[in-house]
Amino acid sequence: MRLVALSAVLSLPLAAPGRGQAQTPDVDYKARRDQLTKELEETQKALADAKGQRAQLQARLEGLIAQAMQERAQALLLSNEQTALQQLDALLATSQTNLLAQRDRFAALSDAVGSRSGATLVVLLRADSSQAQNVQSAVVTVDSVSGEPRTYTTQASGALSRGAVDQVYRAPVVPTDHSVAIQVTVDGRTLTSNVTVPAARQSVTYVQFAVRNGQVTSSTWTSRGTGPF
Repeated sequence: MRLVALSAVLSLPLAAPGRGQAQTPDVDYKARRDQLTKELEETQKALADAKGQRAQLQARLEGLIAQAMQERAQALLLSNEQTALQQLDALLATSQTNLLAQRDRFAALSDAVGSRSGATLVVLLRADSSQAQNVQSAVVTVDSVSGEPRTYTTQASGALSRGAVDQVYRAPVVPTDHSVAIQVTVDGRTLTSNVTVPAARQSVTYVQFAVRNGQVTSSTWTSRGTGPF
């Protein structure tokens, strides 16, 4: 009996250390697991933050790309408009050049016709100096085309009454027959007269209208010079 009791007593200290060693790994594992769990949560949170930042960056990048495309489109539109304006400006410049060329051509043709024909038509107006009359205005029409109306002051009308002659029309014409008419206002009355006169080549054809006795008479002559007489 004494031997068994001693064995039991000796066995107790040996059993107690075995229990303490069994509890230490559990505590370490729990602490390690908690640490890993915390690290995993932190990693997942960092990953979520990274995904959010990536989404923001991607959205910003897409916005920048869209803005760049819009600016490029606007630049292309402006480029097209500028090109169209340049083309229109070139067309206008070409048209203006053509018009100037046509004008010069017509002027050259007119000069050529004038130099070949050399026909000039001159219309004169005078009044009878023996009568007291007031010539107020006159309008000449050549081939149904009216010229600028002429208005006479009292002084100018007096000059006509004293024998002055007014050249109311002068222009180069085609060497052919021309219809010349005049409408004169004298003392408030309208007097008219017309005549058909041939214009000769290389000469000046004169048509003179004279106010006399309430009527307008006409006379014509041709001269190789430039003077009326």
